[in-house]
Amino acid sequence: MLELIADAVEHRTPEGIAAAISRLIRSGSLGAGDRLPTVRDVASTLGVSPATVSNAWQALSGVGLITSRGRAGSYVLQASAPWMPPHFGELAGSHVVARLDLSTGTPDPELLPDLAAALTKVPTRADTASYLSAPVLPELDLHLRASWPYPVAALTIVDGALDAISRSLESLVRFGDRVVVENPGFPPFFDLLDHLGVERIPVDIDREGLRPDQLARALRLNPAAIILQPRAHNPTGVSMSSERVRELARVLRANTHVSDPVVIEDDHSGEISSSPAHSLGTWLPQRTLHVRSYAKSHGPDLRIAALGGPEQLIDRIVARRMIGPGWTSRMLQTILYELLTASASLDAVHDARRIYQARQRELSEALVAAGVPHTPSDGINTWLPVADEKTAIVALAASGIRVAAGSSFITSPSVSAPSSSSPHFLRITAGRVTDDFTPLAALLAAASRAT
Repeated sequence: MLELIADAVEHRTPEGIAAAISRLIRSGSLGAGDRLPTVRDVASTLGVSPATVSNAWQALSGVGLITSRGRAGSYVLQASAPWMPPHFGELAGSHVVARLDLSTGTPDPELLPDLAAALTKVPTRADTASYLSAPVLPELDLHLRASWPYPVAALTIVDGALDAISRSLESLVRFGDRVVVENPGFPPFFDLLDHLGVERIPVDIDREGLRPDQLARALRLNPAAIILQPRAHNPTGVSMSSERVRELARVLRANTHVSDPVVIEDDHSGEISSSPAHSLGTWLPQRTLHVRSYAKSHGPDLRIAALGGPEQLIDRIVARRMIGPGWTSRMLQTILYELLTASASLDAVHDARRIYQARQRELSEALVAAGVPHTPSDGINTWLPVADEKTAIVALAASGIRVAAGSSFITSPSVSAPSSSSPHFLRITAGRVTDDFTPLAALLAAASRAT
């Protein structure tokens, strides 16, 4: 095992050693229950101090990848379900018991609308003509078009936002192609692109969204597609301004002689976002696929999202699905239509939007009062700069608080963990904080400064 660990370690720092062990665990090279070599043996093999390895072990223990049994040694815990892709698995949680779990990126279940009334609208018998019927309920199609951020040529319903992104990419890219992704970005996108054999081109985001100057440079590499999140960006909580969307459209138009990529917009939190809907489809309707998901607003287990764009692209996706899953259950579509139109569920989502916005504002104000510069985020997540990611996670875990490591969201394919000179961050699901904002902010502030 010592040789296996030595071969996996790329950087002989606590962060590098912890990252190597994490990769070995997630790949299955180290299994649940395996006993790790002693700190002294690993330090001797790697030529580092025992304190360096001990710090790595503490980081791994802090995020629930290993556990110490005193003199009996340290043992591997199963970090996530083995069927999960590696980047997705980093978000799946660990065995750490936390009094306050702010790592999930999921909505507050208490703020989801009640499904009872919508369920009464589902037919008591399934429609046997489903194979020949249109894939989208006509009334749902009309409702979605009325609320779409731009006049869209074609719409279909798929099984969640990631299904929409996956179907879109499979129709657009081939092995070896390049795709622009946000940095930081959403880790499951990385898994999907890796699965397709696609190279990621990271483009940084700022407080208004994707940076136009970096996008212009990225277009010189001839990407086949661009994936972006227009609102409540995961992990940062940034929403794009109308000016930024207009500027990105100008950059794309100006560079058509270099690259003509399709833009895939993942509006995963639109119904609970406090920002208006902006889309590149307003300026580039023939090159935009817009996804609207309802997991954050109406419940992840509904597994339903709308996908809109030019007819030739949507028709291609619909045709491919017909020889796979066929269509998204019209029973689920009926439930979604009722949730989007019934006054009780409309009120519930409106209240959730207002409450999430208030929670973000309260946490942000408490952080500022604790000496941490911060601006309220949109949606349910926020992005907190820290002096050292590992130290901050361990410090918060000691207080019973779990957060997501910012390094999981870093897009660059050549970086597995932040170096000592790179910025460090945490993703915090602020939407799950219901009270005690001041003491929580004090703990976050202290962790952000810890080294």
